[in-house]
Amino acid sequence: MTIPDGIDPTVPPSGSGCVECEASGGWWFHLRRCAQCGHVGCCDDSPAKHATAHHHDTGHPIIRSFEPGESWFYNFANSEMYESGPGLAPPLSHPADQPTPGPAGRVPENWAQTLR
Repeated sequence: MTIPDGIDPTVPPSGSGCVECEASGGWWFHLRRCAQCGHVGCCDDSPAKHATAHHHDTGHPIIRSFEPGESWFYNFANSEMYESGPGLAPPLSHPADQPTPGPAGRVPENWAQTLR
């Protein structure tokens, strides 16, 4: 399989949670992983939308779900979604015991009303 531009299968994820939310004490709904540099950011349903912001800041075009049991990719450059793609360096998701939304202890009780 030819690896598309924008994907580096050797780079591990940056951590088990959104880099910026962890630094600021924020929380996320779902997590996305940059397929080029491994940056883990929160999805567009999350309050801060850090995965999309990372794309805008860096131009890195492709993300992969970082949720357990999900293997889809999304290409910002052409707005296409793919059910699967090349293998990436592990881990492929946040730990299964990490809550969604997360992280534990920082999600407001009214979190569902704050989404989109």
